[in-house]
Amino acid sequence: MTGKLQTASPDAAGSLGALKGGERHAVIASFLGWTLDAFDFFVVVFLVETLAKQFAVGKAAIVLSLTTTLAMRPVGALLFGLLADRFGRRRPLMANVIYFSLVELACGFAPNFTVFLILRALYGIGMGGQWGVGASLAMEAAPRRWRGLLSGVLQSGYPIGYLLAALAARVLLPVWGWRSLFFAGASPALIAFYVWSKVPESEAWQRVRSLSIGGILRAVAENWKIAGYLVVLMIIMNCLSHGTQDLYPDFLKSAHGIPAATVALVAMLYNVGAVAGGIGFGHFSERLGRRRAMLIALGLAVAVMPLWAFGARLASLAMGAFLMQAGVQGAWGIIPAHLNELAPDAARGLLPGLCYQLGILIASPANSIEYALRNRLGYGWAMAAFEIAVIAAGALVIGFGQERRGKDFLTASP
Repeated sequence: MTGKLQTASPDAAGSLGALKGGERHAVIASFLGWTLDAFDFFVVVFLVETLAKQFAVGKAAIVLSLTTTLAMRPVGALLFGLLADRFGRRRPLMANVIYFSLVELACGFAPNFTVFLILRALYGIGMGGQWGVGASLAMEAAPRRWRGLLSGVLQSGYPIGYLLAALAARVLLPVWGWRSLFFAGASPALIAFYVWSKVPESEAWQRVRSLSIGGILRAVAENWKIAGYLVVLMIIMNCLSHGTQDLYPDFLKSAHGIPAATVALVAMLYNVGAVAGGIGFGHFSERLGRRRAMLIALGLAVAVMPLWAFGARLASLAMGAFLMQAGVQGAWGIIPAHLNELAPDAARGLLPGLCYQLGILIASPANSIEYALRNRLGYGWAMAAFEIAVIAAGALVIGFGQERRGKDFLTASP
């Protein structure tokens, strides 16, 4: 594996305003799917104390449900990724959003913690399948010149989903109770009808489609070095994102005594930063290169660590959280384009999503590790020490990695 920067010339004729109807609908559908999928995941983040009381368990058990969801995502990536490379992007995407929407609806009817935990594991399968299929569809539709920007737009669906979950926790929870948040999470099923009526099949997939599941798996096996690199990268990236997001609301409430309503407002603020960072750094990656832009984003995250973890006042913590997520999600905004450009043509629906979700599987204890470390180090130092180590590892992996910025998806690679 070489550390040399590998690029192809971006399509000079491409522009954001020049997206054709089908291309635009493909990006919108993928963005909406990832946004509402993230909403369905993050509602639990705002219900840790509520669900612990409802099911008569400790908060650590609810944190375990988050870990269980993350750990099941590779199953969905494998299943839906294989379907996407074998049968096209559209039908697996429709099946996926219907599946995870129905499971999310069922979570609202959970009578006890055991049933809830099983449902969150099943939900993880749906969440794991959505990103890989949606990202391949969106990146294959995007003009090369705007691939970095649209990568940031697509990935910004994740913090926007987080923001919507925070809004729902502030508006729906006090009036309708915790079950209403899961009922609202069933809405993504409507995206299936949008995909069915508006989104064309990927032209890139039609040109390089594999005639068998075996052919797809052989493409992955032949590119095992790339696959291994991407898995390591995604372990680090998932430790970074989930380690800075999932427990932060509980940190603000537990360590600083900030009321839940105010915490929801802070979460909305730092997710605005996440959206700005994802789109901004995604766009910059077209000029700076994927890896260089990611390293700059990680540098921002390190620089604001004192405010994020040790701010003495609410304003300091809020500003630190805003800038932290601008850096973290700035690096993440480049990931959809970066992974799809490195993936082999015959397995573009499978490999990016599978590597992403294997990274999630291995990184899934991150929340539990941070939560356990707080007893020894204090909440702020537990998060800061963990993330400093993660960012240092990320800088090494990214710095010695490779990229294929501007790769032409319509021309099959050797």
